[in-house]
Amino acid sequence: MNAGLLLLRLVVGLLVAGHGVQKISFHLGGRGLAGGTEEFRGDGFRGGRLTALTAGGSQIGAGLLLALGLLTPLAAAGTMGVMSVALTVKWPHGLWVQNDGFEYPFVLITSGAVLSATGPGNWSLDASLGLLPWPSWWLPAAVVAGVGGGFATRLALHRR
Repeated sequence: MNAGLLLLRLVVGLLVAGHGVQKISFHLGGRGLAGGTEEFRGDGFRGGRLTALTAGGSQIGAGLLLALGLLTPLAAAGTMGVMSVALTVKWPHGLWVQNDGFEYPFVLITSGAVLSATGPGNWSLDASLGLLPWPSWWLPAAVVAGVGGGFATRLALHRR
């Protein structure tokens, strides 16, 4: 079980962090902060550089914490939050990614919820620091904070 949780944390966490790097830099195929800003504006969001920096920084931070298994419920909530915003952008296109749908953000949201439910496993910084087991109430708290925060961000920043 620990190997599976480590693999899940590393893949999901590093992909989310990499996605954040793309939002604010030219690394990993990104278009720099100007490109990230343009992407958010093109998706109908208010704001500019600050929106892109906040989104990219949140993705990097949540992704790295998730990969490390450090403060896992917080990292999972952050992952679910940023991916919930992405889900709202992709929603009109339907489920499947080949139609620019929300399939991929949905998988990442679900992965965050799973890690909130199971914990990061014994091969994590949470375990090394004696923070495990996380109480079971962290799952609903992380889902409400993450998904709710993502939807609230959409409501607050999206132009009508």
